[in-house]
Amino acid sequence: MSLDSPLDERRLISETGLAARIAALCAPVLADFGFRLVRVKLSAQAGATVQIMAERPDGSMSVDDCEIVSQALSPVLDVEDPVPGGYRLEISSPGIDRPLVRVSDFARALGHEAKIEMSVPVGGRKRFRGLLESLEAADAQIKLRRTDAKPDENPEAVLNLAEIADAKLVLTEELIRAALRAAKHSEATEASAQDVAPRRGPGRFGRTPAAAAPQKSKAKKTRS
Repeated sequence: MSLDSPLDERRLISETGLAARIAALCAPVLADFGFRLVRVKLSAQAGATVQIMAERPDGSMSVDDCEIVSQALSPVLDVEDPVPGGYRLEISSPGIDRPLVRVSDFARALGHEAKIEMSVPVGGRKRFRGLLESLEAADAQIKLRRTDAKPDENPEAVLNLAEIADAKLVLTEELIRAALRAAKHSEATEASAQDVAPRRGPGRFGRTPAAAAPQKSKAKKTRS
């Protein structure tokens, strides 16, 4: 299966409140530059922080890509001014243990372990952890081989994608090995195509250092 997926593939999981407003501002700007929004997260730790997680349709995101996104989004957020008070803008890749927000994310993650929280109970529970066994795109369902099942519980769970509230890969040794293999393949492919040392990010589950946007802390209508 190709790693590429449509630039306009919709997200299954979206933000609420202020984060949703920021997401609505950022998503079309990202698309204009060939990126997709993964998640917007607001944090009050170490001062107010707005984290915008983005990627290319193939799941990659390099440090240079983070810089491009930062420069594209900063003036938009300055003009629209959605966040009251000062904040720090942080642009990052999804990382190895990435959130799963689109159908293509689940397709790429098959065989790996994930934590999933449902918006409605399934079999009396909302939280699941297990290996992603198969994806039934036609039925919009994912089959999970549970690693958290008790001896008297069914080890298999079939979950509706539309009812997932949150999903994220678990950082395991196998996931790290898969990321390293993907990075090696990506580098070899780009070196062959460009005949230069590659500078792309570390593949479909790759983590790039969070490229904290170089802009300064934002005060209302001004920057110090």
